[in-house]
Amino acid sequence: MSEIFNEENMRRMLGESVPEGETLVAGIHAIAQVMCIKGIYGKCVRYEDRLSPDERGGIIALSKEKYSSNDIYIGITSHFLVIVGCERNAYFYQYEDAPKAAEEDVLEVTSDIFLKDIGTCYLLTDIQRCEMKKGWMGSVKCWLTMKNGSCFKLLFPKLGGLGGGMPHHKEYREAIIERLSGK
Repeated sequence: MSEIFNEENMRRMLGESVPEGETLVAGIHAIAQVMCIKGIYGKCVRYEDRLSPDERGGIIALSKEKYSSNDIYIGITSHFLVIVGCERNAYFYQYEDAPKAAEEDVLEVTSDIFLKDIGTCYLLTDIQRCEMKKGWMGSVKCWLTMKNGSCFKLLFPKLGGLGGGMPHHKEYREAIIERLSGK
């Protein structure tokens, strides 16, 4: 059985991105078909693998994108949506220095932010739009758009893999669908 379809592995990987004080309520294996992650960061400098705080640093707009299917874990806590890749993946990064942005849209960098960690955790209240449609073989297609412009095209499979490694997939999938749908 693949380690991807292992609930303990999923909980461990999602747990690394769950904010302090939050508890994972539900998590499943899913497929990301499009991931377009956006962010605007201030008082920082850019290095190859991270953004670092710098009082003299400027504002950097970051776009982190992937347009091919890849395995992810998606989970929810009481207040957050968490998305992490099951395996190491490559993304396309674009940067814009000194973009014009409203002050409230700029996240001040106070400690190193590694590029691999950007786009893994969102407030549920930051979901601007969520569209769900039935897919093939009992799957559910989900298109999420966040208030900051990030968007995700996801596929929630009906089953959590073969071999019984994800025994709570069905109930967790329903909990995630209900929560993302605003219920």
